[in-house]
Amino acid sequence: EVQLQASGGGLVQAGGSLRLSCVASGFTFDGYAIAWFRQAPGKEREGVSCISSSDGSAYYAHSVKGRFTISSDNAKNTVYLQMNSLKLEDTAVYYCYRPATSSTGAYWGQGTQVTVSS
Repeated sequence: EVQLQASGGGLVQAGGSLRLSCVASGFTFDGYAIAWFRQAPGKEREGVSCISSSDGSAYYAHSVKGRFTISSDNAKNTVYLQMNSLKLEDTAVYYCYRPATSSTGAYWGQGTQVTVSS
């Protein structure tokens, strides 16, 4: 069974940092892209960052570029999202996500709450 377990959220002051982790199980990690999405109250879910576990290529939303860093540890089947210089508008539930492929469906993790206070 494919599972994505997100953790690391919490309450942090503006300007602070958090590191989110997404532990994947039930599939061979290498060769898949893993993404982070977030959803703030009353807003649509939006993509934050994505990484290819095969070559480490990373992509970022404009709103987080330069502040967030995505990385992967294939040996641990884990993707990290290091979030620095957090802003109030980063407050959201963060989800990790494995996109669908030609032979498999897409999978979502359960989400972890990030709250940035002033």
